[in-house]
Amino acid sequence: MPITTPASRAQSSNQDPIWQLICEETRRDAQGEPILASFLHATILNHDTLEAALSFHLANKLHSSTASALLLREVIEEAFQNDPQIGQAIRADLQAVSERDSACQQLSTPFLFYSGFLALQSYRVAHWLWQHGRHSLALYLQNRISMEFAVDIHPAARIGQGILLDHAIGIVIGETAVVGNNVSILQGVTLGGTGKESGDRHPKVGDYVLLSAGAKVLGNIRIGDCAKVGAGSVVLKAVPAHCTVAGVPAEIVGECCNQPALEMDHNLSSKPSN
Repeated sequence: MPITTPASRAQSSNQDPIWQLICEETRRDAQGEPILASFLHATILNHDTLEAALSFHLANKLHSSTASALLLREVIEEAFQNDPQIGQAIRADLQAVSERDSACQQLSTPFLFYSGFLALQSYRVAHWLWQHGRHSLALYLQNRISMEFAVDIHPAARIGQGILLDHAIGIVIGETAVVGNNVSILQGVTLGGTGKESGDRHPKVGDYVLLSAGAKVLGNIRIGDCAKVGAGSVVLKAVPAHCTVAGVPAEIVGECCNQPALEMDHNLSSKPSN
């Protein structure tokens, strides 16, 4: 095993500006809040890379009497090492939280504490396992993610990068659901089926879509790029791109901005004129 020195750690951080910033923030926090210093060092500052720290953190969140943290960390690191796109997605998701969540003042905050970010990265490992035929372990992780973070994402679902799961509690994403890039999903959102049908039965969500709190999108329907679904809505039919829908059942109530997921504006525009 190669020897890690302070100089090599600094070189590793400098090659990854997001990881470098997380380490800088964490050093300040460790100095300012001694009670958390041991936790911050163990979780972030004792590691050389973002992936190494995240594998440690997730393993300690998801372990159980069935699978130890040590064994889970090996699985998580295997996924990270064999699929570089997971690392790209982790960083894009961190930036999404930082840019869209007004409560987030540091990149280290979602990394350490946000259930949505942690559940999403855990899903990415489970999805990798599913793609490689390790279905039992993927489903085990799905169960642990649900119990630890109150987020239920089937490992077969396909989710892009730059995703914000804001607050996240109660989010459900079904087996054949597809979520594009740069999507924002709030607490209580369901991407589900409409009954006991099998096969391709879950929603397909385009890029830059905003799914507001409590929205239920049901069935194999398309939510077009840059669409907005109002809070508490029940969507049972396709939504065109750049449209806002709301209500039970949801209907088009207006157009929306170019990229609702980035704007995070949950207001409903007036109904378009005929």
